[in-house]
Amino acid sequence: MFGPALQARDVHGGIHLHQTTSPETPLPRPSQLPAGHPIVNRHDALALLDDIHAGSGGTGAPKVAVVSGPAGVGKTAVALHWSHREYDSFPDGGLFADLRGHAIDEPVQPTEVLGWFIRAFGVEPKHVPAGLAERSALYQSLVSGRRLVVVLDNAVSAAQVTPLLPASADSVTIVTSRWRLPGLLMRGARAVRLEQLSPESSLELLERTIGGDRVRAEPEAAERLVELCARLPLALCVAGARLATRPRWPLSEMVQALTHERRRLAELSIGDEDETKVQAALMLSYDGLSSEDVGRVYRRLGLFPGTTFDSWSAAATVAMPRAQVRTLLEILIDANLLDDAPGGGYRFHDLVRLHAREMADRDEPEMIREQTVHRAVDWFLFTAATVNRVVMPYRRVDFDAVVNEPTEPLTFDDRAQALDWLDAEFPNFRAAIRVAIDQGLFTAAWQLVDALWPLFLYRGRHDERLEIDGMGLEAARACADSVAEAKMLNRTGLAHRALGELDEAAADFHAALEIWRREENRYRISGSTRRLGLVELDRGHAEEAVALFRESLSEYRAARESRKVALLLCDLSEALIELGETAEAVGCLTEAENLLIEVDDPHSRARARVLLGSAQGGEAGTALVRQELEEMRRIGSAIGQVQALQALGDLARRERREQDARAFYEEAQRVLSRSGGQSRQLQKRLSRLTG
Repeated sequence: MFGPALQARDVHGGIHLHQTTSPETPLPRPSQLPAGHPIVNRHDALALLDDIHAGSGGTGAPKVAVVSGPAGVGKTAVALHWSHREYDSFPDGGLFADLRGHAIDEPVQPTEVLGWFIRAFGVEPKHVPAGLAERSALYQSLVSGRRLVVVLDNAVSAAQVTPLLPASADSVTIVTSRWRLPGLLMRGARAVRLEQLSPESSLELLERTIGGDRVRAEPEAAERLVELCARLPLALCVAGARLATRPRWPLSEMVQALTHERRRLAELSIGDEDETKVQAALMLSYDGLSSEDVGRVYRRLGLFPGTTFDSWSAAATVAMPRAQVRTLLEILIDANLLDDAPGGGYRFHDLVRLHAREMADRDEPEMIREQTVHRAVDWFLFTAATVNRVVMPYRRVDFDAVVNEPTEPLTFDDRAQALDWLDAEFPNFRAAIRVAIDQGLFTAAWQLVDALWPLFLYRGRHDERLEIDGMGLEAARACADSVAEAKMLNRTGLAHRALGELDEAAADFHAALEIWRREENRYRISGSTRRLGLVELDRGHAEEAVALFRESLSEYRAARESRKVALLLCDLSEALIELGETAEAVGCLTEAENLLIEVDDPHSRARARVLLGSAQGGEAGTALVRQELEEMRRIGSAIGQVQALQALGDLARRERREQDARAFYEEAQRVLSRSGGQSRQLQKRLSRLTG
């Protein structure tokens, strides 16, 4: 007796395949899903798979999910976990195939996979057609109307997967890939994107491997370990397995082993199996890139100093046209070797970046590597110089260390846009300065620090500023440039002052003053003298501050530096107001306002008017300070807002409105705290209030 006949669509020659069982005998129920792996906190991905299963993508449409992410992120684990969890809702069974899209050998062809699937339904090998079209037609006949879960693991392209997708709307297909497979998404598949785990979930995964007691015994080492593993499940499992086989090995030992960037990927391996090596997984992704240009961009951007970059900085770093680089970056994103960053940028996951650097060390000559780093450093310095010209056009500073000017530079429409860019890129500037020092680009390093001055003036960043200025001082001393050293001493002194570390600030200003005296630079001597006056003012020594400011003022006037004269008049007025000599302060501030009329310096003009309102007092003075507080907010100056709020608090205290004064001082403290700064003056003012 024969079973039902199945004829393949579009097959010529009348080929028919018959099941050699009775008509009542059902087709075998395939059950090919391999065992799953433990997962933690993939609730969003599992919920999205639930949604796809429920059929929200459209009535009658095939249900296809593309689970994508970088190597080692746990794509297969999520796909199998969901499939096993929901297996009872697929009464006709489950199919599984490793498409080997990222294996050393060639990916599996869909024709071969169709043969596996057809035979899983009991069709004898001799009855399986040879061609792709015939196999695909037979496969669709077999799965038609059935409720199956199909897991297609490690796909490399939409073309590899499309013939394997059941057309039945009652089945669910989960495709995993390191590529995002936009070709499938265009046809209605839905994306399930996996990211690195959260810190909490990473610790949970580590606990499952080595036990909670060991994690709780060394909490700081455990937290550091998960970060060194980039919170990547494969890396965490490898590190955990190594620790599990060494029960007496403290976590700190593994942390120490992974701290060395050059050896981190090598340490994240167990034995000789590629499946247990993070490095091998990344290598397969790299080897699968579509062209040498893509590989070159991958390698060279691995040398980029910082964690994020955009198409402008990438083009400048790899010395390619931006339009071409954007196309290559999109290929790397589709391959999940790059990720999208906020603001339209790009970023490497930490372990991927280390691998890209290893490939650069292996495949790029030393000279090319050095040139690549130098171009990246020059990109930051050139663009920061542009910011300085937009934000502080009066600042006469030559950033002459730039060797490689970008052919497609960034431009800025206004101060706010320029400052926003500098603010957003600040973490990358820290990395660029460090790299420049390590590469011996000392002049570029201290000039990078100098170029950050607009950010510190407007936005504060006091808690991070001292580290940056300290690197500038290190670089200036390394290139034996005494003038640069004095400039950087002034910068570190101002950073100490912003943190309320007045003794340290004074020491740096005195050290700079000694250099200027050796250089016999009277103008610069006056600048250091002025800064020492600011320290005395902070200490509450207003009379000493007035003397130092008057000493500097004469030199500035002789140099015909109208803007610097105006700034010093503001400093002098602030000390005079502290001494109650408001009439003289009003005269100084009126002159300062006049000197600043022709200068494109809204911050200094607003500061002069804040001080003028403070000196005038009364309703008119308060109204003026309030007006300039709004101006400081408009131009985005956190420091200016603190000065205005402190002035409003002083005016309220003079009028015995202590509750209002406290409110202004506390708001000033909050603004200052957000920028990482401290103020002894504010603390003293608050301590004097009784209410």
